[in-house]
Amino acid sequence: MRRALLFALALFSLPALASELKPFSASYTADWKQLPVSGTAQRSLQALDNERWQLSFEASMLVASLNEQSTFRHDNSAFLPLTYRFERSGLGKGKKIEHDFDWAGKRVTGSDRGDPVSFPLDRGLQDKSTYQLALQYDVAAGKKSMSYQVIDGDEIETYDFRVLGEEVVRTKAGQVDAIKVERVRDPTQSSRKTVLWFAKDWSYLLVRLHQVEKDGKEYQIMLKDGTVDGKPVEGRRD
Repeated sequence: MRRALLFALALFSLPALASELKPFSASYTADWKQLPVSGTAQRSLQALDNERWQLSFEASMLVASLNEQSTFRHDNSAFLPLTYRFERSGLGKGKKIEHDFDWAGKRVTGSDRGDPVSFPLDRGLQDKSTYQLALQYDVAAGKKSMSYQVIDGDEIETYDFRVLGEEVVRTKAGQVDAIKVERVRDPTQSSRKTVLWFAKDWSYLLVRLHQVEKDGKEYQIMLKDGTVDGKPVEGRRD
């Protein structure tokens, strides 16, 4: 249950974009089949000065809260993270991560739960927020399989995804046409399953996520409402 809650909080953070970045805000609800647990989350993307962007995320649930913020540059279709901050409370021990990206010195420095971290920085390396932007950008570009190198706490991990096809998703904002994407994992290493749906007509905003944990527990997050480039998200009505 704990891993499911943490993963849901993290995946609430998937934002919206198309071939060019657009400011957005989105709200989500979460439901668990096994337990009467619900939660809400808010996510926003806004332009800053000097061609920088800021991705902000706040989530609150019955037993946990999470805050995440990333600043980055978007350069020739590449996402260049600048700062990453993550803090979680509840669910046992709290967690705090800070990463700073020095592109001139080609180094990432920071801390993970108080322990110092340092990695060489090469173009293409992402933080836990910017890889999500890169995923949606690649889906919007028509790619069918994607792979990203991501700084995950005190490690660098490979995240793989593949497109499964198109589907209509019923949300509180109406029915939307979506691209269905699956997280690819080695079945000999993990039995977890993650499927995501991105709205084709709304800058590939995340509209649904379905997660199955290795113990069989299932949960889902669904778009409640949102705006993309100042325009309210509206799907088709029956």
